Amino acid sequence: MKIGEIGDVKMCRRIFNNETSTVGDIPFFKIGSFGKNADAFISRELYLDYKNRFPFPKKGDILISAAGTIGRTVVYKGENAYYQDSNIVWINNDNSKVINEFLYYILQIVKFHTEGGTIQRLYNSILKSTKFRCSSIIEQTKISSFLKLTDNRIQAQIKTIEELKSLKTGMSQRIFAREIKFKDENENYYPDWNTKRLGDILAYEQPTNYLVSSTEYNDEFCIPVVTAGKTFVLGFTDETEGIFKKEKLPVIIFDDFTTSCQYVNFPFKTKSSAMKILKIKNDDNIKFIYEAMQNVRYEVGGHRRHWISVFSNIKILIPSLPEQQKIANFLSAIDKKIEIETQILKKLKEQKKFFLQNLFV
Repeated sequence: MKIGEIGDVKMCRRIFNNETSTVGDIPFFKIGSFGKNADAFISRELYLDYKNRFPFPKKGDILISAAGTIGRTVVYKGENAYYQDSNIVWINNDNSKVINEFLYYILQIVKFHTEGGTIQRLYNSILKSTKFRCSSIIEQTKISSFLKLTDNRIQAQIKTIEELKSLKTGMSQRIFAREIKFKDENENYYPDWNTKRLGDILAYEQPTNYLVSSTEYNDEFCIPVVTAGKTFVLGFTDETEGIFKKEKLPVIIFDDFTTSCQYVNFPFKTKSSAMKILKIKNDDNIKFIYEAMQNVRYEVGGHRRHWISVFSNIKILIPSLPEQQKIANFLSAIDKKIEIETQILKKLKEQKKFFLQNLFV
């Protein structure tokens, strides 16, 4: 079938900027906030007026992104919300030929084609002309119910990981606020912590000698390429020259502009001059130092080199080395659990991808 045979493409009535606000009664989802948290709102009066007079999705309809990341889907669950016209659309489906639960999974695997090559926008004509394989309503129900079980398992796994991350954050904050204290082998509390400058604990290296020459990455390669910012692992390369080798590990990678940092204990190459590679100067535990840095709070000011100008001068409390190691081991145990659960999530997503590729053949 073609998607256009299911029903017509619909969209909400246009909302203008002067009709939105940063706070309000009804969330207004634009393409940038689609599937996330709304950053704009409209009045309840305008919402009720437009909902009653113009097209509006029914509970269960599949909302589709027509711009940005093409073809992302969100199931409309009947909540009070409004959606940006032309950028967020849906199929006016009466469920007589294809049930929405089945359509939801179809939209995750169909290929949208246009003569122009790469799609910059999902026009109505492209969406309506897109073909897919369709079975009977009975089989659609069985397939979508089966895949829903996988989705539920994935969501449960995501929740488990989020809870573990929250646990670690909470425990770490309590440890560095000295609300949780550790004891030695004789059941005595360790001595009071001392104050040190981060610059006295950590030396830095500017990774100009490790920059990757190629911009081509492949997941089949084995050497991670790390960068500054949220991406962190940019991809994988097969270049062997200039690897930050295992014998120099572990290190802390510090983003000089955002001041975010990562603890790294695997060989890598770098791709950003905004990074600094921080190495321990003495016998302090670098994992402990990394965790302590996560609890540093200060205002980032201006476009400058924050490690040299600000961060290296920050003072933190440092316990004895045995207590550092206990704290590091305790938090690392939670990290390990998070990693195990993350790998399970990855396998579940791979399993769903396999199902999607084979159930619709």
